[in-house]
Amino acid sequence: SRRPEAIGHMLPSSDEIRAALFEHLAWWGLRKFTTDHDYFAWQQEQFSPDDLKQLASCAERKRVGDRRDEIAFYDVAARPTIFPVLYSQRYDYYEAIAPWMAVQCGAAKQILDFGCGLGILTSFCARLFPEKSFVGVDRSPASIAVAQKQADRLGIRNLRFDCVDGEVQRLSGCYDLAVATHALFQAEQDPGLPSRSWRTFERGNDPTLQAAFEQRTGLGRRLDNLVDVLSSEGHVMVCEKSRQLARRVPFQRALAARGLQLIEPPIPVQYHTVEELVEDGPCYRLQRRSQETVIWDESPEPDECRPFAPEAIAISSDAEHPLYENHRPSAQTAWEQLMGRDVLAETTREETDGRQVHVERGRFLGFQYLYCANTFDQRQLVIVQQAQAGILETYYQDILREIA
Repeated sequence: SRRPEAIGHMLPSSDEIRAALFEHLAWWGLRKFTTDHDYFAWQQEQFSPDDLKQLASCAERKRVGDRRDEIAFYDVAARPTIFPVLYSQRYDYYEAIAPWMAVQCGAAKQILDFGCGLGILTSFCARLFPEKSFVGVDRSPASIAVAQKQADRLGIRNLRFDCVDGEVQRLSGCYDLAVATHALFQAEQDPGLPSRSWRTFERGNDPTLQAAFEQRTGLGRRLDNLVDVLSSEGHVMVCEKSRQLARRVPFQRALAARGLQLIEPPIPVQYHTVEELVEDGPCYRLQRRSQETVIWDESPEPDECRPFAPEAIAISSDAEHPLYENHRPSAQTAWEQLMGRDVLAETTREETDGRQVHVERGRFLGFQYLYCANTFDQRQLVIVQQAQAGILETYYQDILREIA
């Protein structure tokens, strides 16, 4: 296919960036889908039964295995017959991240893409800024081989790729910008750090728990290796799967402990994986020795539930739906506002590692309620009429069986 042309030396406009990105992704063979039906129909056309079987097997081993299983999965995913289809699932993600990444590259000269994968975004930014020097590193040998081959096909001369496992190997060079997206903190099964109790979203400051988190996720070693090659006032752009507060707090603490300071408040990211809406990020802009004084936020994100007013609850003729239902962090504030609540039944389960789950059923002002909270920031409050009390009792018993 025709090689995309490089854009000039000046910082391109957002429209130019988007137009260049669409052309770039098309050159890679990626396609945008908005329905699962269309995407999986295309996947069935492109993949052989053996491809599907091997991918499913590798994905399961990646989910439950160690770093070697993760590398094996990405090696298979990098096959020329597979990657255009598989990475098309990330099309919307590239649309969300690429413009932001391009803006961060504007003031830098030496840029590291840590965990670059196939180099799709790395090669895109290298094309945008031919006067800058880019290095992409990844632990998947097959991914790096594809990345270098594609860069050569594109005729990119300001970009090279190295196969390096940033968790166990030191990096080389010195960079004034390091970029990491879905690379530093890949332990998606790790729930993070629990809060001090089910009554609060606050975490303690136990260095032992923080160190254990960084070790079991590999985050500490990767961050140390990345910071080692950052210039004295270098910038870092990171976007990881840390939207949940229990993961966000220890991730932020790991960044701060290595002298990385916020330049601006983190930006939540939202995109689709075909039909599925993904709440991702947030994206962080960081700098060593920054003069900014942006404070790290360890509170839950504001949610969209309407303000709660107990006195405004009114009897409804709709017996099939609760009078009030909230599954977001603000459910805790609403529960605290229940005036003169009378607890009819409650249970708190505590694990040996300190994790807690609390569930209670009660009444207030002639209404019945059920409240559930745990130390991983999940909250739920349901309020019903007195006549529906039996529904909450059934729900209460179901939860007790789940947490037993």
